[in-house]
Amino acid sequence: MPTAIARIAGDDTVALVWQNELGGMTARIERPSETVFAKWDPTGSPASLTGEAQRMRWLAQAGMRVPVVVGLMRDPTGDLLITEAIDAESIVTETSLQHPERAAAALGEGLRRLHALPAADCPFPAPSWTASQRIDDPVVCHGDPCVPNTLVAGGAFAGLVDLGDAGVGDRWSDLAIASWSLAWNGLAAAEPAFWDAYGARSDARRLAQWRALWAPPL
Repeated sequence: MPTAIARIAGDDTVALVWQNELGGMTARIERPSETVFAKWDPTGSPASLTGEAQRMRWLAQAGMRVPVVVGLMRDPTGDLLITEAIDAESIVTETSLQHPERAAAALGEGLRRLHALPAADCPFPAPSWTASQRIDDPVVCHGDPCVPNTLVAGGAFAGLVDLGDAGVGDRWSDLAIASWSLAWNGLAAAEPAFWDAYGARSDARRLAQWRALWAPPL
C-alpha cells in the first residue's frame, strides 16, 4: 500500500480495490462518518489525476452523477486523488450480474445521460485513444466506458467513475467499447437492453471501426 494512502487512512479500515500494470492503486477507506476512495498514481505515470479531478468537477457542475472530489495531493512518490463514495455498486458485482438486462440497461442509460450534456461547453479534448480520429458525431465521451465504470443502485444507473480520459469525442467510440465490454463481463446476451436504454440501434460498421482502435487508458 502506498505511504500516501496509508497516511490519510490512519487507523481506518482500508481495502485495495484496483491496481493497474503501472503500479497505480485505488483503495476504499471506511471512516467513521463516511466512505472515501483514494486513487494513487506513482510519479512518472502517464495518467493525470489532476486532469481527472478537473473532469469530475466539470461533470458534476453539468449535472452528471460522479464522485465528489475531496482532495488532490502530491508528494515525491506520486499523486493522490480522494473522492467521496457514491452509495452504489459497480455493475460487475455479483448482485448486479444476477440481473443482466437491468445491468446492461444501466450502462446504456449512463451513456445516454453523459452524451446529452452540451459538448460545446466541455473544455476537455477527445479521449486519448481516439485523438487521431475524425469526430463525426461529437458528444461528451467517457473515454473508458467499460462495464465496471458504471455504478448502479437498486438495479438502476447511479453514477460514473474512472473519468480521467473524458472529453469531447465521437459518440460511437463510447458506444463501441461499452457494448463490447458487456461480452467481457458475461453480459453479451443482454446487449439489446443496452441499445434500448441508450436509444440507438447497433451499427456494425461503426462498432468495428472504433473497436479496432481500442486501447484502454492506464
